[in-house]
Amino acid sequence: MKAVLFDLDGTLANTDPIHFQVWQDLLAPYGMTVDQQFYDRCISGRLNPDIVQDLLPQLSVAEGEAFSADKETKFREMAVNQLQRMPGLTDFLHCIQQQGYAMALVTNAPRSNAEFMLKTLALNGIFQPIIIADDLPKGKPDPLPYRTALDHLGLAPDDAIVFEDSPTGVRAATAAGIATIGVTSTHSDATLRQLGAQFTVADFTDSRLLSYVVNSGVVGTSSRS
Repeated sequence: MKAVLFDLDGTLANTDPIHFQVWQDLLAPYGMTVDQQFYDRCISGRLNPDIVQDLLPQLSVAEGEAFSADKETKFREMAVNQLQRMPGLTDFLHCIQQQGYAMALVTNAPRSNAEFMLKTLALNGIFQPIIIADDLPKGKPDPLPYRTALDHLGLAPDDAIVFEDSPTGVRAATAAGIATIGVTSTHSDATLRQLGAQFTVADFTDSRLLSYVVNSGVVGTSSRS
């Protein structure tokens, strides 16, 4: 193993409760009730243009872009005093650095959100490269974002592992041929393992992760949801 690739939302920080509240507020005027099942099925992990096209097809392209921009502005306003690193992340990143592994970020979040989150979480300069799906022809669940990260690093899929919390992210990483560890901040162990995650963790305090990193991917497969 030579690199660890991370998703952002739901992986480095549990942002879904904030996104959930914003989507509830913004879709209510359109007569939509956003419960957890609806959110998981129609929103979680997806790109804003795809969500808006599916849920609000009556909006023009310009109106859809304005809706998405408003949604992300409201997210940042709510998140500025709520964002925290996922438990155990600080020590885990330090361990990765000590092992000499590269660290990359691969996200479907808009660039403005990604930059805001990295700054708020004091993670600027940690990840290289940072792959933003909006900059590519396709985002997750297509494997292109993860393949692009590997290309930037000059690595093969077997050289890396991925941490992902959403079905779209797990699909993307596994389709790129990269071993994937699920983070159960937003979806269950069963859901993520069914989609191809090797095992899952609740957060980065899971004791198996240090063994995984030190032993380059050798770990027990018992799950923790």
